[in-house]
Amino acid sequence: MKRKNKILHLGALTVTTGLYLTVATDAVAQNARNCGPREIVVDRLADGYGETRQSMGLGANNSVVEVFASDASGTWTITITSPNGVTCLVASGQAFEPLVEALPAKGNDA
Repeated sequence: MKRKNKILHLGALTVTTGLYLTVATDAVAQNARNCGPREIVVDRLADGYGETRQSMGLGANNSVVEVFASDASGTWTITITSPNGVTCLVASGQAFEPLVEALPAKGNDA
């Protein structure tokens, strides 16, 4: 089961990294209502939406990119936390589904 979770997290991080690269330069300019101390943001995601952290990774400038989601409601949120502890909401949506996909065999371009 651990291998499946690692594959799931790798897939989520791949998608998140692409999104992160698109919005990384805008993260600093985020509206103040979309950012706050990490502890408060995580508590609101848990209390308001039932979301828990599903995956995480290290982004540019030592920022932490995380994906939160709820199995019950299907909601999801992507956040970026800067080294100073400020967390900004980058994207959110519905219909979250965890994926377990195997990596292609070596030498296979697919």
